[in-house]
Amino acid sequence: MSREKQLTRQWRLMQKLSAAREDGVTVEDLTAAMECHRRTIYRDLNALQEAGFPLYNPNTPDKKTRWAILNPGRHQMPFPLEMTELMALYLSRDVLKILKGTFVYDNLDSLFKKIQVLLPEKALAFLKEVENNLYVKQRPAKQYQKTLTGLFTTINQAIADNRAVDMTYFTMSRGKNTRRRIDPYSLWYFDGSFYVIGYCHLRSDIRVFAVDRISDLHASSETFQRPADFSAREFMQTSFGVFQGSPIRVKVRFSPQAAGYVKEKNWHESQMLTELPDGSLDFEAKVAGTREIKLWILGWGAQARVLAPTSLKQEIREEIRAMQKQYL
Repeated sequence: MSREKQLTRQWRLMQKLSAAREDGVTVEDLTAAMECHRRTIYRDLNALQEAGFPLYNPNTPDKKTRWAILNPGRHQMPFPLEMTELMALYLSRDVLKILKGTFVYDNLDSLFKKIQVLLPEKALAFLKEVENNLYVKQRPAKQYQKTLTGLFTTINQAIADNRAVDMTYFTMSRGKNTRRRIDPYSLWYFDGSFYVIGYCHLRSDIRVFAVDRISDLHASSETFQRPADFSAREFMQTSFGVFQGSPIRVKVRFSPQAAGYVKEKNWHESQMLTELPDGSLDFEAKVAGTREIKLWILGWGAQARVLAPTSLKQEIREEIRAMQKQYL
């Protein structure tokens, strides 16, 4: 039997023990639930005890031998969490490393260190083995340095106090800095980057600003009232990524070779998929502008063909012509 399968079974066993609460659960019940031999259950129980997990036999009226696990919040650990929940939280460290360098990760890192102190040394060794079987690879993400911690703090406080902020912002498309005052409504995290959504006094409109392109940020004395019906989720709902624009319905046909990959994911909240008899797939969505979805379509190469709108088809043609010139 592979060690990976054994670790998976022992993790499930701990979940069963934790769910049993103080009354515990019998080996017979564990055997039925885990669909394995009772000797295997006893071996796993012994292995968990040797790893340092606090298993015990509760005293029950029926005098049957039962097993349970001491859970934080009811015994020695000051957390209202089950043991397996605490362990799962600790195992999420790699997933949350995308937030490294932000005020959020600093607090999470402090929490992880506290959990590490609470768990027995042998239990941590067990978790290390489990961790080796759970590989998390992150997409490229911006590295937020400690120097931005104060900026995040100022933005958060301004959002809480409904206070406008003055800042210098670098616009990538124009390649220059502008001085702006914004009413920050919400912080938003998307695809490896933090953004501030707020009302821009310079543009007289709600805009989205990348946090790492903000400098010289200061809270002003001016307060604002955020619209009662504003929702960051709803505001960004039509965007295919970050950029905003006029709503436009896009229809793309994917080849049979690409159709299966497209169906695997939810690319946009408004998407509609239609499977065709030849195995190809029609993708439709209502998005805010075509800038980002155009790049997505180009990424599929010859496996994707724009059916609508005509303006997007023309944009794709122009992009392909420009690409051809690069390889002449």
